Amino acid sequence: MFSKNSTPLSPTNVLSFLHLVENLKRTKRTGWVEHGIKGPESISDHMYRMSIMAMLVDDPALDRTRCIKMALVHDLAEAIVGDITPHAKVTKEEKYQMEKNAMTKICQSLGNDHSFVQEINLLWQEYEEATTPEALLVKDLDKFEMIVQALEYEKSDKTKLESFFQSTQGRFQHPQIRAWAEALYEERKAHHHSCS
Repeated sequence: MFSKNSTPLSPTNVLSFLHLVENLKRTKRTGWVEHGIKGPESISDHMYRMSIMAMLVDDPALDRTRCIKMALVHDLAEAIVGDITPHAKVTKEEKYQMEKNAMTKICQSLGNDHSFVQEINLLWQEYEEATTPEALLVKDLDKFEMIVQALEYEKSDKTKLESFFQSTQGRFQHPQIRAWAEALYEERKAHHHSCS
């Protein structure tokens, strides 16, 4: 997708984009903040581990590189709109429109006609539409990374985060991610048993 003869992005535009991306490093994930987690992860923390997870999926039917890239950009709009959870008083349609507008702004600031910018936008749109096998996998990774983090916070903060597990129970589609989730549930059960 990245052509050899495309002109480089403007250094000024690149710096502006990188400063915007820094918001993802500073913005804490809303769900953890609302549950009183001390020192909660940032949006970029979440995206980073999802990308590592995408590298671990062994499925020749999937374009793994595309999955990794999609994991890296799926929450990019949150650099502008923040982390809007299902508990916010914002409809799915409103959230999508806010994030779509943010992506338009991000792409315009980089230069819409550049192949890299088009790729980012297409990957984000593909994730949102959730119709390709790659997008469905990354949707699974989004939920799975969240419950891995929830278990880690249950251990470190000696708390119960049941709602995160209930909201994802039975919703994993890819067989490898279902297997990972089952292993996580077993680890959680053992942890709770040892604490009681």
